[in-house]
Amino acid sequence: MVVDDHDLFRSGLKRLLAEDGLNIVGEARNGEEAVRRAVELRPDVVVMDVNMPQMSGVEATRELHEAAPECAVLMLTVNADDDDVLDAILAGASGYLLKDARLPEIIRAIHAAAAGEALIAPAVTAGVLDRLRRHGAPDGPAPPDVALTPREVDVLRLIVEGCDNGEIGRRLHLSASTIKHHASSILEKLGVENRIQAAVMAVRLRLIDA
Repeated sequence: MVVDDHDLFRSGLKRLLAEDGLNIVGEARNGEEAVRRAVELRPDVVVMDVNMPQMSGVEATRELHEAAPECAVLMLTVNADDDDVLDAILAGASGYLLKDARLPEIIRAIHAAAAGEALIAPAVTAGVLDRLRRHGAPDGPAPPDVALTPREVDVLRLIVEGCDNGEIGRRLHLSASTIKHHASSILEKLGVENRIQAAVMAVRLRLIDA
């Protein structure tokens, strides 16, 4: 499902995604409509703009995470502001791309979100993680005690860099199934729901060399 308040962008993105073989089940023009339609249609992935009238994409993501947690949310926006990115991640977003991303990158991020392999655009990763290193994340539950294996630390470091399972496997010379196993173990140990939240936790707890 595609959510954006700009009709031309929304219709153009829908057409391009459909031409690539994706099934577009619906659309919405604002956050309130997005939550209502997503609960009704139950899409695998919601491509969500951040800045919209009536209800922002971050607020809609937070509500959707509660109402339909099986729907992955990919934030797609012109805004690379670190606060928006971090708010979206903490609200439960499964990915964050800028609107100037190439179509293949958007397609890859949609498939990754559907598979639970949340991605964040490299263009915004550095700023968000730098902010976390300097100021920390907003207050939340106390972090768990974490004991990662050396290989899990290697995988987590590449997750923080924004790599998907295929890229991690190539760089570590491991199979995709092995990487998926390590990633699942990391999420469980960190007590988080997706890979981007794992990256945030990794920086907060200084689990990797920065």
